[in-house]
Amino acid sequence: MSDNTEHKSPTDHLRDVTSQLKEMRHYAQTNTETLSTHWLAFDQGEYSHKEYAERINDLLTRQGGLLDELDSTIQDIEIEINRVENEA
Repeated sequence: MSDNTEHKSPTDHLRDVTSQLKEMRHYAQTNTETLSTHWLAFDQGEYSHKEYAERINDLLTRQGGLLDELDSTIQDIEIEINRVENEA
């Protein structure tokens, strides 16, 4: 077995991580929209069940926190990539 492992630079690795985080953010945003739809149905809509509305609202709040953290982390990594590239 040969050692053909690709060695990436730290900047390339950061770019890969950023790309993956952006993909995760996309799915997290879709999940947030889905939860919002369900929350509306249980809170004010056709299902009108306050207990489930509260539980879904809790999930929605947590998902929103995840979105915020993903955005913050992506931004911080992109700043670091720019810093490293500017120093090179």
